Amino acid sequence: MASISTDEFKGRTALVTGASQGIGAAVARLLTDRGAHVVGSDLSPSGPSVHRLDVTDAGAVERLVEQAEREHGPLDILVNVAGVLHSGPALDTSDEDWQRTFAVNTTGVFHTCRSVGRRMAERGRGSIVTVGSNAAGVPRMNMAAYAASKAATTMFMRCLGLELAASGVRCNLVSPGSTDTPMQRALWTDDDAERRVLEGDPATYRVGIPLGRIAAPEDVAEAVLFLAGDRARHVTMHDLYVDGGATLRA
Repeated sequence: MASISTDEFKGRTALVTGASQGIGAAVARLLTDRGAHVVGSDLSPSGPSVHRLDVTDAGAVERLVEQAEREHGPLDILVNVAGVLHSGPALDTSDEDWQRTFAVNTTGVFHTCRSVGRRMAERGRGSIVTVGSNAAGVPRMNMAAYAASKAATTMFMRCLGLELAASGVRCNLVSPGSTDTPMQRALWTDDDAERRVLEGDPATYRVGIPLGRIAAPEDVAEAVLFLAGDRARHVTMHDLYVDGGATLRA
């Protein structure tokens, strides 16, 4: 197996949303380690290199993109990781929870893709990767709002990829399954929760994880970097599941 160059992204600038923790932090760290200049953003920023950004605010997104390009040059890569999770029965979901879920997970991605994608299209190059979820393709009990928002985002990214292909801009998704992040651990309400994820839970019609482990954020980040870089230069409109086989997806 060929080694991965430590300067794979040297000279490139990336904007990563949701960069303060979990998958977003892992993506930002790996991109930096491999030579990229990373502009991180998060609603609750941590560290001097992470800017405060509410992706639901189109004006704020545009201002940050303008600032990033003014200070660091053209954005070569956009990685959308910012997301929220509301869990609970579909019929008990409030209007506010439904709207907030879509505002961040779907409209937020639209805002960043529109702002950065326009600039990339004008330059004739660029790569956009959005972190979705395997829940976009497999029904999950008590996750209707989250799954629906991720499904909408998945189709948006594929349509965007089709429209931008002629300009040389690639648009792809990475769809994780259960990953060891604060969002995942917030779903674990008892001592058997992790075991049920690994082994499956017939009561909720959920299969387990064939590989027998929960993903680390770096597992997902490596997939993001593959799609963001030149190793995937002929890949667009693709949805790469990183879930240990949990969806039994063809």
